[in-house]
Amino acid sequence: APMEGLLDFVLRDLLTRVGGVDRCVSEFIRITGTLLPDKVFLRYVPELLHGGRTLAGVPVRAQLLGSDPVCMAENAASLAALGPEGIDLNFGCPAKVVNRHGGGAALLQEPERIATVVAAVRRAVPAHMPVSAKMRLGFNDASLARECAQAMEDGGACEIVVHARTKQDGYRPPAYWERAAVSVPVVANGEIWTVDDAQRCRAVSGCDALMLGRGIVADPGLARALRAFDAGRPGSDTVVWADLVPHLMDFWRLVCADLEPRQRAGRLKQWLNLLRRRFPEAEQAYQQVRTMTDQKAITLWLSALQTGATAGYRAPAAPAA
Repeated sequence: APMEGLLDFVLRDLLTRVGGVDRCVSEFIRITGTLLPDKVFLRYVPELLHGGRTLAGVPVRAQLLGSDPVCMAENAASLAALGPEGIDLNFGCPAKVVNRHGGGAALLQEPERIATVVAAVRRAVPAHMPVSAKMRLGFNDASLARECAQAMEDGGACEIVVHARTKQDGYRPPAYWERAAVSVPVVANGEIWTVDDAQRCRAVSGCDALMLGRGIVADPGLARALRAFDAGRPGSDTVVWADLVPHLMDFWRLVCADLEPRQRAGRLKQWLNLLRRRFPEAEQAYQQVRTMTDQKAITLWLSALQTGATAGYRAPAAPAA
């Protein structure tokens, strides 16, 4: 799933290496009143430099957010020329700054405008390229959920992802999974942390597929576990902490190479914080690293983690300012 500031191209790379994922969607690229240069699309979706796929070979669909059909269409056409797996349209972002300008979840109050935006993008990109849409159940309530889903289908969306909460719900549990009254495939999203959650979601929603967000960040083996369950081999493809440790080091290398220095330590701590939900070992790791800010110290700690030498670990003192 696309999650701004969390599930970006760095984590897409690492999580698709673990396996089990069919497709990724980028964080939203905000479209206002201008035609964005290619460098902006490439900043959000660097996989476009590799055939629109992660290094593990998983295709990436690029997501756009905006409310002006003409501008959305022009940018979608420009983006399509770079070769993403498809284009997804965001009608679910709950951020106030986005909604204040009529984007994201704000459009769930106006199904007819949704249909216009989707249709404009659908006409602007090659016929073979998928155009999908992601929505929440509504803005203040779910009274227009079916109308919004139908508007997306009428506009030409080939697939609809439903984040099963309203804008008012934010990210608070529970998720209210339900089947949208459309004929195109529906993907369910929200509060899927475990295989049991996934099975309940499937049963309640009748969905065609699942989109994993925080759940797969907390348990990178979740997609693999779901595939094993579906194959009649529950528990046979479990990812353990030792499997993840090399990925943590790779993640740190990517973070240090691609992100600003001030963002690096926070991104590692953010991932470890979520991993604590699934792995007891992540709790100790998080406690050891949570006060570190120095890049060299964190690199040394990760090296010790790989060799199993972090028991009682004490970080070296940070260099004097």
